[in-house]
Amino acid sequence: MKQGLSLRVSQHLALTPQLQQSIRLLQLSTLELSQEVEQMLDENPFLERTAEEAPREEFGLEAADAPVRDEDRQAEGEADFVPGPAAAPAEVAVAANGDAEAAAPADSEPDWEGDGTVDLAPDDSEWGGDAPARANNLGDDERTDATELARSQESLQSFLHRQALSLRLDENDCAALRFLIESLNDDGYLEDSLPALASGLAGDDNDQFDELVHHFQVALGLLQSLEPAGVGARSLGECLTIQLRQLASAKESEEEAQVRKTAIAICKQPMELLARRDFKRLATLTRSNEDEVRAALQLIARLEPKPGRRFVDVERNIVVPDVIVTRIGHGTNAKFRVMLNPEVMPRLRVHDIYAGALKQHKGEGSQALSQRLQEARWFIKNIQQRFDTILRVSNAIVERQKSYFVHGELAMRPLVLREIADELGLHESTISRVTTAKYMATPYGTVELKYFFGSALGTETGGNASSTAVRALIKQFVSAEDVRKPLSDSQVSEMLKEQGIECARRTVAKYREALRIAPANLRKAL
Repeated sequence: MKQGLSLRVSQHLALTPQLQQSIRLLQLSTLELSQEVEQMLDENPFLERTAEEAPREEFGLEAADAPVRDEDRQAEGEADFVPGPAAAPAEVAVAANGDAEAAAPADSEPDWEGDGTVDLAPDDSEWGGDAPARANNLGDDERTDATELARSQESLQSFLHRQALSLRLDENDCAALRFLIESLNDDGYLEDSLPALASGLAGDDNDQFDELVHHFQVALGLLQSLEPAGVGARSLGECLTIQLRQLASAKESEEEAQVRKTAIAICKQPMELLARRDFKRLATLTRSNEDEVRAALQLIARLEPKPGRRFVDVERNIVVPDVIVTRIGHGTNAKFRVMLNPEVMPRLRVHDIYAGALKQHKGEGSQALSQRLQEARWFIKNIQQRFDTILRVSNAIVERQKSYFVHGELAMRPLVLREIADELGLHESTISRVTTAKYMATPYGTVELKYFFGSALGTETGGNASSTAVRALIKQFVSAEDVRKPLSDSQVSEMLKEQGIECARRTVAKYREALRIAPANLRKAL
C-alpha cells in the first residue's frame, strides 16, 4: 500500500445560514411569517418594527450586507424594510434611516396605522428612565382580534352542565350525569358503553359495578332529554330515533304520525340501506309502501346526525392574500395589475442607537453583538427577497393565465411548474415553495397560487385542455342536471367528448371525487 498526495478540483453547494434562512422564509405562509417576525423581534435587539413611511435615501440589496462606515455618524447603512411608493405598490424599497429625530420627532402624534401599536421614537429624550410613557388608548373590545372572538363560543359540555342545574337530582345521579356529559365526544355521542364506563370506576367490586350501571342508565335517560336533540346517543340510528321521538306533538296529523313511525323503523335498520336509498328493501323491512319510505327519508334528511357540531371549537384557518390582482380597463383591452398586499409586508429596520453604540464602542463581547447585527440585516434582506420572488412568480402566472382573469376558470390553460421556472430562471423546487400556502386575490375570489397549475388533457383538435377547466365543466354539468335523473360518470364523459375533450370515465370519477360531488345514485332526488 503506497501513500500519495494529489490535488483535485470539485464544486459543491454549501448551504450557508443565510441561504437556509432564505429558503425557510420562502416556504412559510403569511401567518407563519408573522410569527417568525415576532420571534425575531423578541430575540434580536438590533431589529425593530417601524410604522412610519418617512422619505429616506434608497439603496440596493447589496448595502444590506455592507459594513457601517466610520464617517457615517447616523448609521445610514442600517436597513429599513417598508412598502414602496404609491405609484409602484408592487415594489419593496429598502431605505436608509438617516436622522432618527427627523424621522420620528418626540413631540409628534402617534401613528395608529399598521398593527395598532405606537412606534416610539428612539431619540435621547425618551431613552432615559424618566421618559414619559405613551399609553395605548384602545379599548379592550377594539384590541380583541378575530381569533379570540372565534374561540369565545360555549362548549357542548358547558351547555349541558348549565341545563343539568335545573334538574332535581340526588348526589349520586348528579355525579353520574356529570360523568356522562364529560364522556361525550365532539359530535355529542357516547362512544363507550355503560358497563365499560362502570367497570373503569368500580374495578373488581361487583356490588359497586351494578350500582354504577343503574345510576348511569338513569343519567343516560336524562342526558338524552336535554338539548340539542340526539345528544348522548351511542349510534347514528339511536341519535336519529331520539330526534324523531321529540318531534311528536299534539297537533300532529295521522299521516305525519305514520311517516314519523316509518322513519323510526327505518333508523332501526342497517344504515347502509339508508345511505344507498334502497326504497324497496326498506319498504319490505318496515312493512310500508315506497311512498311512505320516501316521505320518511325526506323527514330523516332534515335531522342533525351530529348534535354537537355547532359547539365544536374548530380551528379557523384565516386566509390572507399575499398578492392582489386588479383589473384595469374592460373588454379585450383589459389589463391586470399585480401588487403585493401591503398589509402582510412587515416594516422592519435595524435599531439606530444600538448599531451606533456598537460601532463606537468596540470591546469585550462586540463580536457576538456584531453577529446579531448581521443576522438582523440578513433577515431584512431575506424577507425582501421572499416578497420579490412571490411577485415575480405571480406576474408570470397572471401573464400565462390571462384568460382565467377575463373569462373565469373555464378558460384556464394547462400549466406546470417547470414552465414558470424556465421563464424566471429559478429551480422548480423554488416555484413549488413559492406557490405553497400563498394566496392571490383575484376578481373571481381568493385562490392559492397552486390553483393555476394543472395537467393537460388532449382534445380532438390536437390541443390541450387544463384539468382545472375540465373540473369546472364537470361541476357545471352536474349543477344543470335533472335531479330526478342525475348524470352518471359515463354520461359526463360522453358530454366532454362532445365538447372535444378526451376524458375517460375513471378520470371523470376522480375529478368528481376531488370536487366532493356524490355519485349519481346519491344525487338522485327523493
